[in-house]
Amino acid sequence: MVSLARKNLLEDIPRFLVAQAGIMFAVSLVTIQTGIFNGFTRSAAQLIYNANADIWVTSDTLVQPELSLPLPATTLDQAQEVAGVARAEALIFKSAVWRHSSSDINLVRVIGFDPQGQLFNPNNLIQGSRQALQQPYTAIADTSTLRSLNVSKVGDLAELGSLPVRLVGLTQGNRSITSNPFVFTSLENANAYATGGQNARLSCKLQAGSEDIQCTSIPTNQKQSPQAKPRQLAASDTISFILIRAQSGQDLQQLKQRLETAIPNTTAYTQAELIEKTQQFWQRRTGVGFILGLGATVGIIVGGIIVGQILYSSVSDHLREFGTLKAMGASDWTIYGVIIEQSLWMAVLGYIPGIVLCFGVGAWTFATQGITILITPATAIAVFGITVAICVGSAIFAIQKVTRVDPAIVFKA
Repeated sequence: MVSLARKNLLEDIPRFLVAQAGIMFAVSLVTIQTGIFNGFTRSAAQLIYNANADIWVTSDTLVQPELSLPLPATTLDQAQEVAGVARAEALIFKSAVWRHSSSDINLVRVIGFDPQGQLFNPNNLIQGSRQALQQPYTAIADTSTLRSLNVSKVGDLAELGSLPVRLVGLTQGNRSITSNPFVFTSLENANAYATGGQNARLSCKLQAGSEDIQCTSIPTNQKQSPQAKPRQLAASDTISFILIRAQSGQDLQQLKQRLETAIPNTTAYTQAELIEKTQQFWQRRTGVGFILGLGATVGIIVGGIIVGQILYSSVSDHLREFGTLKAMGASDWTIYGVIIEQSLWMAVLGYIPGIVLCFGVGAWTFATQGITILITPATAIAVFGITVAICVGSAIFAIQKVTRVDPAIVFKA
């Protein structure tokens, strides 16, 4: 029976190739759509993956990392004094305008961190060093964004806000589909770029009926000279997050509660909780999951129709052979086995080149665009299961054709 299934499959090579092309199309569409979705959700939380923090403290207004009110810089000292905190570092996450010519500008996300710290590190630094960011007005960018920033190598100059910026390093794989290009720099540089060199003063007052002091940063119009070195963060400045490393053996949930109590108007998240919150925001509010799922469904339907049509035609062309088998005493299940085996061969021979093509497309996209099409082992296995289901399901239509075959057809002209 094995030889009969293969013979039927390979008897008409052009028709066989058309069927395999249909299966490859379905495999590629489902895999790439799923990979884009996986890469999309991962890239949305790219910055969080770059950190080595146990807990992130941020404003209680946080919707997602790019949409939150700032914290006074003084909250960093408050966090450091909480029992169970081994280390606390500030992280600034703000927008600024990258200017690479007199008429062309680009909005970027400025990520400010402590170059000598331990809790945040730009992922996959391939040129330069993070210590170079201690120099005034320096930054690290990702290779995938160099063209849009109109720079090409370490040492190139541009403007960020109203201040100069010099490229001192390059990363690879730090591009988010959901955000503007990332520019990594020190806390002092980030503060200067975010404020455009402007200064601010801090206004604090005791809240009525409470012992809490509420501080507000009020910007002033006194601009900083481009030649001046960026100043250290002052109490009047703001930060976006406080990264926390817990002491060994600490219960993170209890430490979160102590941090929220010690720093009013804040919420603390473990790294896993913040990743989940960020990914759920983009999945539910953007509808991207529905769009990509719709594309994958189209691929399944098209692949199923093509395979079903090919199998049905193959069975129709071999009705006399199947009638002969029945006349010789072969059971219906034996004939069903031939058709199902034929469909399984089509699934395997269509899946292998399809999944190889998807890995190639994913590697090319990451290398040229810095966009991740994340094809996990679970995705590859799931797509193989879907491919088998498509082909076997399509075989059912062909089986219905052969169930009505009369063995007497062998003796008819």
